[in-house]
Amino acid sequence: MTDTEHKQIEKSPRSLDQALRPDSWKEYVGQEAIKENLRILLTAAKGRNHQPEHVLLYGPPGLGKTTLAHLMAKEIGASLRSTSGPAIERVGDLASILTNLSPGDVLFIDEMHRLNRTIEEVLYPAMEAGVLDIVIGKGPAARTVQLELPPFTLIAATTRISMLSAPLRSRFSGGTFRLQYYTDAEIAEILRRSAKILGIEMDADSLLEVARRSRATPRTANYLLKRARDFAAVSEETLHIKTVKKALALLEIDEIGLNQTDRDILTLLCEKFGGGPVGLKTIAAALSEEEATIEEVNEPYLMQTGLIERTPRGRTVTDKGYAHLGIEKPGSGQKKLID
Repeated sequence: MTDTEHKQIEKSPRSLDQALRPDSWKEYVGQEAIKENLRILLTAAKGRNHQPEHVLLYGPPGLGKTTLAHLMAKEIGASLRSTSGPAIERVGDLASILTNLSPGDVLFIDEMHRLNRTIEEVLYPAMEAGVLDIVIGKGPAARTVQLELPPFTLIAATTRISMLSAPLRSRFSGGTFRLQYYTDAEIAEILRRSAKILGIEMDADSLLEVARRSRATPRTANYLLKRARDFAAVSEETLHIKTVKKALALLEIDEIGLNQTDRDILTLLCEKFGGGPVGLKTIAAALSEEEATIEEVNEPYLMQTGLIERTPRGRTVTDKGYAHLGIEKPGSGQKKLID
């Protein structure tokens, strides 16, 4: 990438995010099983001169669902029309989007779980038969108009697949794929490409240090990389591993990716409640934090790393959690249930 291109990227954060997005299957690191399944699906459809079937992608945020949608559209040479579940408020919004598609287009709907049930039902015939049923008028004068839709492929992405109705999930005949978390080596490879695009010189140890703290998520890894670059630029330091550690310490991200709130939860459980079990309401009240935030934002990673366990009686800290904080685990005995 030339110096002029670097300057153009730096001018717009939006352009920067787009520049970091992989442009080919080769550049897309990880999710090998999903990539192979999608390659077969798209190649077979292209060989039969058919439109690829509809695909549902799900998993935690930041793992590359939107990027996969872009690569699928590029693979078949189709235009990608993007929208999101919250943006489609009425049936007329969906009708406008579908009727304005060109033959062969790919429609990408992000946050699919936020579509209301009425709009979901309109999607059923559109996905199965390629028609749109619209009711015009009310009462005895109401009539149904059926509009023929051009052939299209729907790619939906969601972080909460359980909120999609069973009839809608079953209509993704091309497959339903769950994106997995990445390994440190895969994240380091992604960061190597991002650093090259950003014009950053970093050694392998620095890249791996950022990868370890990225919560196994490419979006978080790229965010930490950009903040480390900013810290080095402002402090006028070379971007080596010591600078990376200083930058991440300033962001309060520790060596395994925990932020301050994560550590506050662990410390609270260990020091105030003897390691648990402790109920969610008690934790939220003690930290002055919302229950949903703790349950949906902090707890998943704490459990993923094996620092806490969720039991029927409440949350408990594991031996690994005590070791991470450097706190000695109290002797075993009868634990008090805290409501």
